[in-house]
Amino acid sequence: MKKFLIVLVAAAVLLSGCAKKEAATKAASGKLVVWSFTDELQTMVDKYYGPTHPGVEVEYSLTPTDQFPNKLDPVLASGQGAPDVFALEAAFVRKYVESGLLLDITDIADEARSKSLAYPIEVGTYNGKVYGMSWQAAPGALFYRRSLAKKYLGTDDPAEVQKHVSSLDKFVETAELLKTKSNGTCVIVSSTGDMNNVYLGARKGPWVVNDKLNIDPAMIDFMKMSKLLKDKGYEGRAGQWSEGWFAGMKGELTDENGKHVDVFSYLLPTWGLHYVLKTNAPDASGDWAMCPGPAPYRWGGTWIGAYKGTKNVAAAKEFIKYLTTDDGFLEAWATDTGDVVSNMNVVNKIKDTYSDPYLGGQNHYAAFAEMAKAVDGKLTQGTDQAVEGLFGEAVTAYMNGEKSLNESIDDFKSQVNAQLGL
Repeated sequence: MKKFLIVLVAAAVLLSGCAKKEAATKAASGKLVVWSFTDELQTMVDKYYGPTHPGVEVEYSLTPTDQFPNKLDPVLASGQGAPDVFALEAAFVRKYVESGLLLDITDIADEARSKSLAYPIEVGTYNGKVYGMSWQAAPGALFYRRSLAKKYLGTDDPAEVQKHVSSLDKFVETAELLKTKSNGTCVIVSSTGDMNNVYLGARKGPWVVNDKLNIDPAMIDFMKMSKLLKDKGYEGRAGQWSEGWFAGMKGELTDENGKHVDVFSYLLPTWGLHYVLKTNAPDASGDWAMCPGPAPYRWGGTWIGAYKGTKNVAAAKEFIKYLTTDDGFLEAWATDTGDVVSNMNVVNKIKDTYSDPYLGGQNHYAAFAEMAKAVDGKLTQGTDQAVEGLFGEAVTAYMNGEKSLNESIDDFKSQVNAQLGL
């Protein structure tokens, strides 16, 4: 009798699982209008989602990132012509998460929490509800030249190099060491801008607290660090994304006098390895490695949300659930693209299979997966992009000696108040 009951229970569980799967498949039907600024979603739809969801017709539209908010804002506000589902870039995801215009997908997040990295869900959470989910993680690391590490630090081992950059104080000490040992020909970074996300990640609190501007001490430290790096000659004076910035990756940076300058490191996220370093410095393959650096941080990433007025809620939710939480899809996606995903079931299954020749055989995937655990997504707010744009102007004015530290901070506060009412 006992065995019979066990069989009955097992059969019931199996039938229940099949019924749920069948119900989900039936629910995912009809038409979905999907807008994006990245062609990644197009690949996901064509290669993975489409074949597994034949009952859903996806109408896909791609718009450049800089034009995307201007296209999305009016249709969400009016409800006329709004897409069902849309991608949201890290720089502006919180603007929409906090807008009140997105579909509540807390149920999807709750189901996936036990297997998901915390920070992508934290970024998509507002007032206890989740409105955006991400399939990926984009933690940042410090990438350094192995040859320069051996020459000036005596080792190129990531664990040993990390000891030299494990805190912001250590980072400055190492910058001085590099300058001294190289007679001024080796700088620790090519641009002070590389440090921005590190300090944002080192904050204890967000930019806005109780509707008032909050300048975390870490950001004051960033201003001081930027000026120190420039005044001491610890950086290559090349703006991020400039020709000089890329030249440093290839070992081709020169100063204003035409003198060669070696750049020891770059602070870049997951995608920085594949789309910045490898793309711009292919001949340096094998001479790079990575370590966590002075503070956990993130840079970039894509979230997916849905319009709260969508007429196909079931399909919209299934679309987001599949692309951001499904084990089978995310394993295939990670394996095919090398993308670091937010699903830790998948990460733990595949992380030990990687060895990147560009990094001298280092397992970048396992390293990034560990770094992502320390990232705090709760610091992210909808006003970040506007506030940080104004803060960047204050940093530049102080760094270049145009204003004192206090003058730069006071002007920053005044601009934030004038533009954002904070």
